[in-house]
Amino acid sequence: MLSNRRQQGFSLIEILVAFMILAMSLTVIYRIFSGGLRNVALSEDYARAVLVAESQLAAIGISEPLVRGVSSGIWGERFRWQQVVESYQPWQQHKELSTQLLAYRITVNVDWEHAGSSRQVSLSSVRLKPVPQKDKKV
Repeated sequence: MLSNRRQQGFSLIEILVAFMILAMSLTVIYRIFSGGLRNVALSEDYARAVLVAESQLAAIGISEPLVRGVSSGIWGERFRWQQVVESYQPWQQHKELSTQLLAYRITVNVDWEHAGSSRQVSLSSVRLKPVPQKDKKV
C-alpha cells in the first residue's frame, strides 16, 4: 500500500534556481550602481576642469600680461593646463575697420586622466588690448 505523503518545503533544484536568479539580479544591480558612480566621478572631473580653464582664461589680461605666447602648469595633482595667446585675425570683410585695439585669441586646454583614458576640456575667447601709443615729443 502506497502512502500519500505530501511534499513539504522546496527541493534542492528549486533552491538552486532561486539563488541563480538572485545572483544574476544582484550582478545587474551592481553594474548599474557602479556605472552611475563612475559617471558621477567623471562629471565632477569635467566640472573641475572647466573651473580651471575659466580661472586661467579670466586671469589673462588682468593678473597676467596679454602677450602672445604659450604657458602651462599643473592644478592640483591631476589637471594639466596650457594657455595659448595668439593674434586674432578678423574676417576679411572687417579688416577695413580701423580701431585702436589689438585682438588676441586665448585658448586654454585642460587635460587629465580618468579610468585609464585621457580627457580634455578646451575653452577659447577673444580679448582686446589698446594699441600702444608711441611717445610723441612736442
